[in-house]
Amino acid sequence: MGTRKIVEIDEELCDGCGMCAIACAEGALEIKGGKARLIKESYCDGLGACLSGCPRGAVRVIEREAEEFDPEEVEEHLERQNPAGPAELKMASGCPSSKIEVFAPQAPSRVKGTGVPANPAGSEGAEISELSHWPVQIRLVPANAPFLKGADLLVVSDCAPVAYPNFHRRFVGGKAVLLGCPKFDDKQDFLKRFTEIFRTADIRSVTVLDMEVPCCSALPAIVRKALGDAGKNIPFEEITITTRGEILDR
Repeated sequence: MGTRKIVEIDEELCDGCGMCAIACAEGALEIKGGKARLIKESYCDGLGACLSGCPRGAVRVIEREAEEFDPEEVEEHLERQNPAGPAELKMASGCPSSKIEVFAPQAPSRVKGTGVPANPAGSEGAEISELSHWPVQIRLVPANAPFLKGADLLVVSDCAPVAYPNFHRRFVGGKAVLLGCPKFDDKQDFLKRFTEIFRTADIRSVTVLDMEVPCCSALPAIVRKALGDAGKNIPFEEITITTRGEILDR
């Protein structure tokens, strides 16, 4: 027991939205009785990633006497939150958007009783989703998500899938996808999350898909720094999309 930084919840401001619990990679927070609660002092690292998740400013970091942060205890805690197995890992908040799912490959539909595609290639409705998991938002995915283990990682800026017409067919297949906006999301939270992913998930390769607009330039920089902070040297590729939906030739 000693004086250190730890989170504190203002219950009068807290509306129980659960965003702070989603932002906490250690699972130190939960929603109980309609309010955010610190489950155990030793689960909180005091870094304050949860602050960016709170829209009401109900979470802050203070200094007080508290149990020391225990990463081994956190790891055991996160494993206990996964009673259903790797296909349905649940975050501490209980938010439906944070429930982890791993999908089987989606096959094109067929005309009943035949092997003929219901939607031949090139026709309307012929496209299928290449996505292999859920969620995809960077701030919702814990480093121990099963789909990250040994994955080829695709890090995507929010606007790129809208701009590029064949996003699924060209980029998504066979990759774990993480999506976010370096302008509107918390850059330090991104850095912390990617560093932890690279340290623990044995990622095989990283592709960053961003836009040519200036605000997107932070995304590949964050990922590169996280690789360095994690001490990893793995294949890295940056692909930039123009606002007209073309791959920028550099």
